[in-house]
Amino acid sequence: MIEGREKFPALNQPQHPYRLRAARRGHQIQAMRTHLPVPDHCRMDAASARYLIRINGCLGATLLSAFPSMSWRRQGAETVLTGVLDRPGLYGVLAEIEALGLDLLEVRQLPPEQ
Repeated sequence: MIEGREKFPALNQPQHPYRLRAARRGHQIQAMRTHLPVPDHCRMDAASARYLIRINGCLGATLLSAFPSMSWRRQGAETVLTGVLDRPGLYGVLAEIEALGLDLLEVRQLPPEQ
């Protein structure tokens, strides 16, 4: 046993290579939650808009399940996704398209529905 470790029982236990242990009891790292609470969760951001996203190829049910907030239709050899998205939602959909390796053909903001 290394001298001084008897005061800190956590240091006497075998260490996992990816786990850090605090040397003193009661040590806490203060962190802020990722997102602060929003009073109305059902309301979209004021900057939300309707978007049309055209993807090359006919997407199957598995790939379409990656876009639950979007409605879809097939148009020839392409899949067209439409839906109301705020800016973070749009970037999330575009990131998902990139992550899945899909061929993005067009992104267009549509006029609001009457």
